[in-house]
Amino acid sequence: MLPREELLKGVENRDSVARAIDQAEQAIKTWEVVLTDFLSPPELAEIQRVFNRLTEVQLVAWGGYPQAERKRIAIARSELPLEQSQVSLVAVEIAGNFLFDTASHRDFLGAMLGTGIVREKTGDVIVLGERGAQAIVAPELVEFLSMSLKQVRSVPVKTQQIELTELKVREPKKKELTTVEASLRLDAIASAGFGMSRSKMVDFIDAGDVRVNWKEVTQASSQVKSGDLIAIRSKGRLEVGEIAVTKKERYRVQLTRYM
Repeated sequence: MLPREELLKGVENRDSVARAIDQAEQAIKTWEVVLTDFLSPPELAEIQRVFNRLTEVQLVAWGGYPQAERKRIAIARSELPLEQSQVSLVAVEIAGNFLFDTASHRDFLGAMLGTGIVREKTGDVIVLGERGAQAIVAPELVEFLSMSLKQVRSVPVKTQQIELTELKVREPKKKELTTVEASLRLDAIASAGFGMSRSKMVDFIDAGDVRVNWKEVTQASSQVKSGDLIAIRSKGRLEVGEIAVTKKERYRVQLTRYM
C-alpha cells in the first residue's frame, strides 16, 4: 500500500491526487496500465510532483499533441514498459460553416458538455474559426458525440473522428524580453514580464490568481528561478529563462511571455 495520507499532505487538488493514488495502487496490484481521466495543468503538475517521491510506479502524460494543456496519465508498475501510445485518446472534428455565426472555445465546449458528457472525459478544444473546431476526447465518446453533437450556437455541425496527425495546432504567440531587477521576487519578475505595475501584480498574487509551476503562490516575496512557469488567470503565462548577475549585482532575467 502507498503512504496515502503522507502523499496527500498539503496538496491543493486533493480529490484528483487521491484518485490517482487509488489508480496507482490498482496498477501495482493488477500489473496493468491504468489511465486517469483528463487532468487540468494544476492537477497534472501536482500529481507528477507527488508521484516523483514514489519508486513503485511510473507515469506518462499525453494530451494528443506536444502543447496540449489537458492530458491523461497512464500509470504502471515501474518494472513494466510504458509509452505515450498507451495513453488512450482520440481526436474528433466538429465541422460546420461558422462564417456568419462565430463560435468560441466556450461555445464548442458548452455544446459538447450539453450532450451529457463530463469535462473529465474531454481534453483540449482547438477552434478553427469559420470551419469549426477539433477536440481531444476519451475513445468511448466518439460514437456518442457523432450521434449527439449536431449543433453549436445556430450552426449545424457534423462530428466525426479524425487522426491525431490531422490536428491543426497553431504555435502559441510569444514575446521574448529581458529585465534587470534588484531581486528575484515573484512580484518583481512577474510585473516586468506581464507589463504591469508591481502593485497590480501584488493584487493578483494576494487574490490567489497567480500560480508558479501550476501551484498557487500567495507570497509576493517568493523567489523565482530559471525554468519556472508563472501563470496569471486570464492573462497568459510567463517562462523564466536564463538568469545572470550583472556587475552591479542585479539580476538580468530572460523571459518568454505566452499570449
